[in-house]
Amino acid sequence: MVVGSQAREVDLVVIGSGPGGYVAAIRAAELGRKVVIVERDYIGGVCLNVGCIPSKALINAGHKYHEQVHDLDTVMGVHSKGATLNWEETLKWKDEKVVKTLTGGVGMLLKKNKVEILRGEARFNDNQVLNVIDGDESHLLEFKSCIIATGSRPIEIPGFKFEGRVVNSTGALSLPEVPKHLVIIGGGVIGSELAGAYASLGAKVTILEGLPHILNGFDDEMIKVAVEEFKEYGIDIVTNARAKGSEQTADSVKVTYEVDGKEEVIEADYCLVSVGRRPNTDSIGLNNTDVKVNERGIIEVDNRQETSVSGIYAIGDIVPGPMLAHKASYEAKIAAANAAGEDELNCAVAIPAVAYCNPELATIGETPDSAKEKGIDVIVSKFPFAANGRAITMNATRGFVRLLTDKASHVVVGAQIAGPGASDLISEFALAIENGLTSEDISMTIHPHPTLGEAIMDTSELADGLPIHI
Repeated sequence: MVVGSQAREVDLVVIGSGPGGYVAAIRAAELGRKVVIVERDYIGGVCLNVGCIPSKALINAGHKYHEQVHDLDTVMGVHSKGATLNWEETLKWKDEKVVKTLTGGVGMLLKKNKVEILRGEARFNDNQVLNVIDGDESHLLEFKSCIIATGSRPIEIPGFKFEGRVVNSTGALSLPEVPKHLVIIGGGVIGSELAGAYASLGAKVTILEGLPHILNGFDDEMIKVAVEEFKEYGIDIVTNARAKGSEQTADSVKVTYEVDGKEEVIEADYCLVSVGRRPNTDSIGLNNTDVKVNERGIIEVDNRQETSVSGIYAIGDIVPGPMLAHKASYEAKIAAANAAGEDELNCAVAIPAVAYCNPELATIGETPDSAKEKGIDVIVSKFPFAANGRAITMNATRGFVRLLTDKASHVVVGAQIAGPGASDLISEFALAIENGLTSEDISMTIHPHPTLGEAIMDTSELADGLPIHI
């Protein structure tokens, strides 16, 4: 039944409560708008519940376990024989201590900012009215502004229906046991991260990648660092492989794939399919609006995050650009400001990307290859973690920091980090690029000692032509 005979008028409706949606709702509320946020599943969206956060929890648990079983005993003289893994306790910690803490926090923030949470599936009736369906009830909302933040979902491929022992990234985070053998179709960021996590937890892992290399989007030098570590973990990588089908039994799954024209079959406990994600724009009634959507389901927006319909904005995985939570959160602030009557433009210079392998990979801005393609004359400076005091004390010397600066002005235009703490360290380069800083601005900033951050300073000194530690 429809609750109320007429549509209820609201200032702003936000569809979706992930890293884009909840940030947009809170920012718009801070700017004086009365906000309704519509969520069909869990507050926090994919990222907090079944994506970024729980996956990093498992990755960290895996590193801790692997360190106890292997690394400490052989390197630092810390003998920890007898370390065991209680998988049930690990999953409980992930779900109750990590996920619930963060999603509960988001719920409290929404409440604090007086954002109304409306449960149900949102569907546009037209350019101004939204129908929110929750079971047998529906709510009509006539909005002044709307921000679409519906995110994305894993792509399912022929022959690999998500059921039983064939899982997507969501299912892979809650397997009933650590597999003896896990086959992963797709060696992108998600596939590679979970490969490292389960290998460190004791699983035999095989990656089937359709491209000539894993971790597409990172350059060869960075991929090499990850592959070296994967080999030490016993991870098998099969490239140029085309997955063809799967056959399940009560306790295993057989995966058929083709490589070099030859058909192969591999048997495992589980098969994770991680070949990309699809925007959630096909079931929200956009066909009832004048919002322009391309053939891939991506919504067209301008630099205010506004769609082809005035007052309707879109952010995150459903608009052009990489599908990254931090990109969605940035776009959320732009959209919220404009929905609140301000004039804010998306003028981000570069977006950092991270792969939580071991060691981590992080990149922002130009790479040597992209600079060459664009005709940008750059200085490329590279400093190894093997020359960093803090990395040595951590027994984490694999990898490097690489900096690209404009040859004439020394302005930072790009950076890559493969090594310990890369996900945290890349932010210094993000700040530099956004603010047009030079290598000297970084090298003459006092960095605490001993820290991994000194590797950024040392790389900048290399760019200046005045290196101290190499």
